[in-house]
Amino acid sequence: MNRKKIQLTFITSLFFFLVMCVPPQGETSNTSQKDKAKLDSLRKVKCPRLMSSAAEYYRNRNWKKTVNIYGEITKLSCDEWNPIYAPPQEIYQYYAIAYEQMGKFDSSEYVLLDGLQKLPNNIELRKRLAYSYKKQGKTEKEIIEYERLVEMDPQNISVMNDLSKIYKNENRFEDQIFILEKILKINSNNEAAQSELALAFESSGRDPLEVYKSRYEDNPENLSYGLDYADRLSQVDRYKDAIIALNNVISIDPSSKIAYRKLAEAHKNLDNLNEAAKAFEELFKIDSRDARIAIEISEVFLLNNEFGKALRWAEKSVNIDNKLGDTYAQKAKVFYYGWDNYNQNPFTIDDRIVAKLSYDNYVKAESKGYRGASKKNWFEDNAKDVLYGKAQWFMADDKVKRTRVISTLTSDYDWVTESLKAESTWK
Repeated sequence: MNRKKIQLTFITSLFFFLVMCVPPQGETSNTSQKDKAKLDSLRKVKCPRLMSSAAEYYRNRNWKKTVNIYGEITKLSCDEWNPIYAPPQEIYQYYAIAYEQMGKFDSSEYVLLDGLQKLPNNIELRKRLAYSYKKQGKTEKEIIEYERLVEMDPQNISVMNDLSKIYKNENRFEDQIFILEKILKINSNNEAAQSELALAFESSGRDPLEVYKSRYEDNPENLSYGLDYADRLSQVDRYKDAIIALNNVISIDPSSKIAYRKLAEAHKNLDNLNEAAKAFEELFKIDSRDARIAIEISEVFLLNNEFGKALRWAEKSVNIDNKLGDTYAQKAKVFYYGWDNYNQNPFTIDDRIVAKLSYDNYVKAESKGYRGASKKNWFEDNAKDVLYGKAQWFMADDKVKRTRVISTLTSDYDWVTESLKAESTWK
């Protein structure tokens, strides 16, 4: 037999062998159907039991057994057998949570990725996946998942808020601004987003004032927006514009104590002391039992060297709350500044009387808990040279000694309405 015949015989034999070994197409199909029927029969028995056990272990917080049972459920693909009795979202979500409770976030990630192969648009599974990335410190992957969630559910403000926080923590302020602006397109009155947007602008080096201005002008009836805008204007020394905004707030709500206080401060910063006093006086009308407002009014008049008005409001603060050391300290301060403005060289009797009135009120202030700025120690160090005392009383006329009080007489101190009472050691 020559070589060609041998080759032909071998090829023919090989073809015959292969044909004989390949099962008929119908036989393969039958085998596959039998296997499927066998698997479905197994699922019918096991899947309900496994789902019931998984739910029981989950309720009892037995995370290890929960994980084992859900592992069997996913191997059997129970959700493919009956997605009603074995919902795939429930399986993969609770399976992942069980791993989370065990602190195995890498395993949770694996489970969720597996579940998302079947349910790629499931928001809850993607949220859990983002959480697993967070716990593993995989911030970039966490951000990617949240960005996918925003694309999948572009009206979900909660998801966008979460993404905004991540951007903020990562100092990605431009991205944060972008997502916050998306939130405000959906809900322009979202105060939290407005505030965060202003902070993001500031952190990115951009001027946040425009954010506050836009928010206020779009919602002029919103008092908190007006107050926030006025605050921002004051921070950049635009007090005149702040006053306009605050007057608008007051026109809407004449009982706004915050607005009157801020208005007074804005006028003070512009050195409009009369207007500042008027704003504080309006505030006092709203809350006439607040001694500290009276002190602030006294302070404004003191800045304007109106010692008589300053003293009257200081005395009013004492009448409102005579247990508050600050009220006596304000009175002492008025006497001191008046004395500093008018004292002569050498000191006159009136100078000494006013200095002593100041000192006495500082002493009383400290006895009632005041610990602020005080001239008490200075007066004590210079008592003989400055204060009215026993030596000056000795020289007083008989009429003064009989009444045991002495008052200022000169025009410089005509605003001093209080008389100095003689001490018991003065004879």
